[in-house]
Amino acid sequence: MSKLWAGRFSKETDSLVDQLNSSIKFDQRMFCEDIDGTIAHAKMLNQINILSSEELQLLEQELYKIKNQIISGELIIDENAEDIHMFIEAELTKRIGDIGKKVHTGRSRNDQVAVDLRMYLKKEIKFLQSLILNLIKVLKNQIKVNLDTIMPGYTHLQKAQTITFAHHLFAYVDMLLRDFQRLNNTYSMMNYSPLEAGALATSTHPLKRVFTAQELGFNGVILNSLDAVSDRDYVIALASDLSILIMHLSRFSEEIILWSTNEFNFITLDDAYSTGSSMMPQKKNPDIAELTRGKTGRVFGNLISLLTIMKGLPLAYNKDLQEDKETIFDSVDTLKQILPVFSAMIATWTVNKEKMLNSAKSGFLNATDLADYLVKKQIPFREAHHIVGKIVALALSLNKEINQLTLAQLQSIDSRIESDVFGAIDIYACVNAKNIIGGPSITQNTQRVKALELIIEQYEQQIK
Repeated sequence: MSKLWAGRFSKETDSLVDQLNSSIKFDQRMFCEDIDGTIAHAKMLNQINILSSEELQLLEQELYKIKNQIISGELIIDENAEDIHMFIEAELTKRIGDIGKKVHTGRSRNDQVAVDLRMYLKKEIKFLQSLILNLIKVLKNQIKVNLDTIMPGYTHLQKAQTITFAHHLFAYVDMLLRDFQRLNNTYSMMNYSPLEAGALATSTHPLKRVFTAQELGFNGVILNSLDAVSDRDYVIALASDLSILIMHLSRFSEEIILWSTNEFNFITLDDAYSTGSSMMPQKKNPDIAELTRGKTGRVFGNLISLLTIMKGLPLAYNKDLQEDKETIFDSVDTLKQILPVFSAMIATWTVNKEKMLNSAKSGFLNATDLADYLVKKQIPFREAHHIVGKIVALALSLNKEINQLTLAQLQSIDSRIESDVFGAIDIYACVNAKNIIGGPSITQNTQRVKALELIIEQYEQQIK
């Protein structure tokens, strides 16, 4: 395919240069956005009398035909083309001749690719948000059936205090709600049009940039043409958002892996979302969680790659920016692949409630509650902490839990302990006594479920 920029050159570029320079294999996914951007630009050219109404009608007709033919598979994108912009312009010109050559007036590939990428990523953000919302809904359903499922809470991966499984899952809901909101913020930031900024300095034609921005659904235009064609903050922001999102999924994956072991046995993963071993017949492996954890590194790497690409670029456009697309596309594709199967894994697991409860009954998880009980007896917390430490030491020496000690044994450490202590350190009382905002009580998390359902409804309306 002859190059549309070849006028200044006296010889063909070397084939190795063509291979290095080509981006068609990865930017062809933006063909819809490229065509939509070209149609909006053509409408604007009609308004300033560069294209007649008849020419505009023919252009629109052929561009829609090209789009539909690519979607249907009737038209195959030529991977010998330099990029998707050149392919579509060449195909258009082949079909309608000189009229097709007019459409690039007042426009450069520099602003063209920038507007394509913003439009494409805006669409992908909405889809990713729908996947996040689905995962939140799956977690909400798990929370509702586990409001009273007692389990150990951990610090340093050691048993710490008694909580509910619902409370634990709500922590991941909150992370995902922040992920959703971060994507909102990035969407808002990228929702400004760089189109008709030209190569770097706009144009001598009286281009109506606000018109094309409105046609393409942008909130406005980027005011500085240099920034318009060279800015990739929005790509970095999205890569960062997705890095944080997959970091949250990786943390969750680590716990799922632990919970599904024989040592924990808190959950049983469905056979449809587990794999086996080629050698060991008994194995059932949590590969979805492990792959999520493993793929986190590539998403982090894509963010670092983008930052590194941008760190030394002078204004305005540089060919280095071609490298932005493969990295961000890979991060988007990775999350689009992970989120649905991650949701399905959680929706189909079995929660071993009795195992969680029994685990919470050992390990002195009510020690802090005992200290709080003593504080309510007007004992300073630091002294109460010391007293409970001695009680734990006694229990360890007798191979018992605190609530298995007799009142006499407890009073041998401190005589101010009374018979009401056993109500205070009961495993269910330990959870439900923490009935403040952010606490694990059944009351608090029941209220949170109701609030979450309203948030989900609001977010579903937003992404429609």
